[in-house]
Amino acid sequence: QVRLVESGGGLVQPGGSLSLSCAASGSFVGINDMGWHRQAPGKRRELVAVITAGGSTNYADSVKGRFTISRDNAKNTVYLQMSDLKPEDTAVYYCNADLNLGYGLGSDSWGQGTQVTISS
Repeated sequence: QVRLVESGGGLVQPGGSLSLSCAASGSFVGINDMGWHRQAPGKRRELVAVITAGGSTNYADSVKGRFTISRDNAKNTVYLQMSDLKPEDTAVYYCNADLNLGYGLGSDSWGQGTQVTISS
């Protein structure tokens, strides 16, 4: 069984910073892409950032230059450093990982979500 556990959400004032982390645990042989998505009330879930096993990154246009995704492969952990936060960044943030389970099997796994609220 595989788990993704997020941490680091909270309430921050506009212009502030916040860091999220997500650790994968369980039975898998490797992790391919890891990413962060978010879902604001009344809106569809959207991709925020993704990072490959080799460290290549891609960001949503709305967060480019403000958010940084990184990962520690030894710890099976992905991070999202967010700065210059805006009210429109308010959402539940979900971690996602493409896991290699071995024997040709994979699993697209999701965390439980962590609330990020930007408000004065």
